[in-house]
Amino acid sequence: MTVIDILKDLIAFPSVVGTPNGAIVDGIRGILEGAGVRVQVLPGPEGDRFNLFATIGPAMVPGYVLSGHMDVVPATEPEWTGDPFQLRADGNRLYGRGTSDMKGFIAAALAALPALTAAPLARPIHLAFTYDEEAGCQGAPHLLPHLPSLCAPPLGVIVGEPSGLRAVRAHKGKAAARLTVRGRSGHSSRPDRGLNAIHAMADALTAAVAQADRLTQGPWDSAFEPPYSSLQVGTIQGGLAVNVIPDACTAEFEARAIAGIDPATLLEPVREAAERLEERGFAVDWTQTGAYPALFLAARTPLARLLEELTGQEPLAAVSYGTEAGLYQTAGMDAIICGPGDIARAHRPNEHILVEELQACQSMIEALGQRCRL
Repeated sequence: MTVIDILKDLIAFPSVVGTPNGAIVDGIRGILEGAGVRVQVLPGPEGDRFNLFATIGPAMVPGYVLSGHMDVVPATEPEWTGDPFQLRADGNRLYGRGTSDMKGFIAAALAALPALTAAPLARPIHLAFTYDEEAGCQGAPHLLPHLPSLCAPPLGVIVGEPSGLRAVRAHKGKAAARLTVRGRSGHSSRPDRGLNAIHAMADALTAAVAQADRLTQGPWDSAFEPPYSSLQVGTIQGGLAVNVIPDACTAEFEARAIAGIDPATLLEPVREAAERLEERGFAVDWTQTGAYPALFLAARTPLARLLEELTGQEPLAAVSYGTEAGLYQTAGMDAIICGPGDIARAHRPNEHILVEELQACQSMIEALGQRCRL
């Protein structure tokens, strides 16, 4: 099968984040086992979602991990000009949800299997494919504890998020939380008898805006755009009608932190403001909905030099979006980002990847396999 054939099959699985993913896992496992590759399917606590880990070569010799996520964001935008879960070609462009983010990388890795298995590897190449990355890296933390029994400590992890096939050494960390404030409903003509949850939420919103402003004052890291940590309110819902006192209001907050800062700590002023609402009779529910650490890989590490040689380009210092790479690094493994496609095409209608980008990624993985024979 060609890389395009494999991508076509992968896109046809509507593996939307937060939904069961057994079908795509079985599809990928079938390709791997058909090539004689050892596969482990690892269920997550949800019961209907799975991580997949496969090894080509001697498992207990240090090698390299190719990491990708099997889930995609929803494709409900009306601007799609075709079925987002049917690969559509237009010249050298291949359209479909997940083509860039990031089934293109998975397809390239699977298309490289004949080259990787043609002769024994002295160092292994592992494939680590996870679920629900788009919900704040929910699947990878359930894979990482299994790695010591599945492989020797890796020499490096290559996370194939779309980067134009240029390696990236750093990204920001992220934490997200959902806050629900509950008050007491009533007719709007008698506000004295109710507790307006939207009004109360204003305290948390004010704290969020103030914290966002403080973060622009530093600390800074010029590798990032913007060069500081950030915080925003992403969603807010509440109320039934203009003449009804709203008894509930929910908002979601997100913080992104430069390397060296725990992103969860950036949300603390918001959480503290929310908890003070209990003194006024409101019920408060604060739930962290996702978090992953920042990534920072030094410029002259062996993994960074390897990717420079494989791609022919000096690694980029940093990007502002996040990946699972920070989780691997926190677990003690060097990690770097490098994958086909463009992050600017991700999470958008008519997401696409170029045929030559897929082929270049496949060639890079095959070149890595050649080095693992040395």
